[in-house]
Amino acid sequence: MKIVSLNVNGIRAGERKGFFDWMKELDADVLCLQEIKAQEDQLTSDVFWPSNYHTYYHCAKKKGYSGVAVFSKQKPDSITKGIGWDDFDCEGRFIEARFGDLCVSSIYMPSGSSKEQRQVFKYDLMNRFIPVLRKKQADGKKHIICGDWNIAHKKIDIKNWRGNQKNSGFLPEERAWMDGLFGDEGWADAFRMHNQEADQYTWWSNRGQAWANNTGWRIDYHVISSNLQNTVRGASIYKDQRFSDHAPLIIDYDIPGL
Repeated sequence: MKIVSLNVNGIRAGERKGFFDWMKELDADVLCLQEIKAQEDQLTSDVFWPSNYHTYYHCAKKKGYSGVAVFSKQKPDSITKGIGWDDFDCEGRFIEARFGDLCVSSIYMPSGSSKEQRQVFKYDLMNRFIPVLRKKQADGKKHIICGDWNIAHKKIDIKNWRGNQKNSGFLPEERAWMDGLFGDEGWADAFRMHNQEADQYTWWSNRGQAWANNTGWRIDYHVISSNLQNTVRGASIYKDQRFSDHAPLIIDYDIPGL
């Protein structure tokens, strides 16, 4: 089972850059998108509703902002939009598709880089999210939570770690939260279960020569529940084409029945 996560930084911009052509060639089972920056009434063209996929959008109330999506070959048994928090859900940051006992989610955690209030909001969400994750870990289902978590976990996950220790996305508190997520909380970083190499990034600033110099951050993840940790069969970051300032994160799973 091939599952892809991509912060597309505008789904209409991604379409113009060839994302949907690539999606057709890749033939993935599930694709999770973040930051679609569109309302459904702006996505009326058939290209945004591929005929061989079941398509679900969870848009932000604010136009041109945030939003997530799931595309799946198999029709889900159910779709859940949001977590139940008005301040989070109005920004269109979470959608979950359930296939039997497998749940695949697309999540877009906020960045705190724009202003201090957004970093406070980010910390608040991180704290609130832990009980949700504990409940999911204990519900007997298999969970894959794909998306832009807006945190580089370790020094290996960011090019200029020394210069970014006081910047949102690499703050000590954020990294410690990730330590707990992938430690005592029992979740796993699917990519690092398969690839331990340095310089494996999923986001590059549009400023300067970040892409050309591979001055990046790995802030996109497949976060998987403990009962899936032996199912990862391959992991890659696709960089042959650019659809966004992020790159698609592709994980292959061996999940019986799918």
